[in-house]
Amino acid sequence: MARYTKEHKQVARQRIIETAGHRFKQDGIDGSGISTLMADAGLTNGAFYAHFASKDDMVANVVAHELRTLADQCDTLRPGREGLGDFVRGYLSPEHRDRPGTGCPSAALLDEIGRCADGTKQAYTEGATDIVEEIAARLAPADPQSARGRAIGLFTMMVGTLQLSRALADRKFADEFLV
Repeated sequence: MARYTKEHKQVARQRIIETAGHRFKQDGIDGSGISTLMADAGLTNGAFYAHFASKDDMVANVVAHELRTLADQCDTLRPGREGLGDFVRGYLSPEHRDRPGTGCPSAALLDEIGRCADGTKQAYTEGATDIVEEIAARLAPADPQSARGRAIGLFTMMVGTLQLSRALADRKFADEFLV
């Protein structure tokens, strides 16, 4: 039996995390079995336990990756409030609403994350904290801590607004909730 290099294993693990992130956001955590997730990544079921101790372990890693990716997107924005405006407009866009598999895990998975194991909740807490800090730094660059409450409010309104827009059957009405 051939042994894979450490680099190959890291690439495979990253592929699992990325494809699972898409599948979770599209079909839900509970609606995504290990065999489907591994098939999405082009791997066999047997390879799963070479990368993760359990599905809960994988979910925590996926949630951490998804939120880190969202926070990293903030680094590519214009500075200050202009960049924050760009972030809000992109987040509350019909494109983001209509493509949950490629979007924010908060709007797609909050109800399930609330029922997940502590490791997933901790990963979500750390990721959400990073996003709130990014928002606060754009609201008050000289003193981000002073804007923490407003940043939390903005983030929660963005997530809730996107969830609401996704839940509405009337597309025209759903669009009225977006920027």
